[in-house]
Amino acid sequence: MNLVDSSGWLEYFADGPNAECFAPPIDDTANLIVPSIILYEVFKKVLLQKNEAIALQSVAFVFQGKILDLDAEIALDAARISVGVSLPMVDSIILATARRHEAVIWTQDSDFQNIEGVRYFAHRGK
Repeated sequence: MNLVDSSGWLEYFADGPNAECFAPPIDDTANLIVPSIILYEVFKKVLLQKNEAIALQSVAFVFQGKILDLDAEIALDAARISVGVSLPMVDSIILATARRHEAVIWTQDSDFQNIEGVRYFAHRGK
């Protein structure tokens, strides 16, 4: 299973320098999981940068993966992770979700650098 975090989706949509790094897991929709918090982050960022129509088109694409809601078990696991490795709340939820589903996280968010089960790509900018 694969989980592309918000930075990966946004890089892919913007056709940024690392877009090709995120294409394989995004294109493999049968093995793609998406925590619902990523819908929030992607929609909000695109809404701020573009407009609602483009933001809705973006999340419609994200919906090709299996959307996973935050449940009590993942919330508690995320809190443990956050305390244990000092990750922010959203990143802890993403990591807990990935671990629950034995998924690889694909990201360019440096908070995930050097964490087991993560494919990290340094942000190269445009």
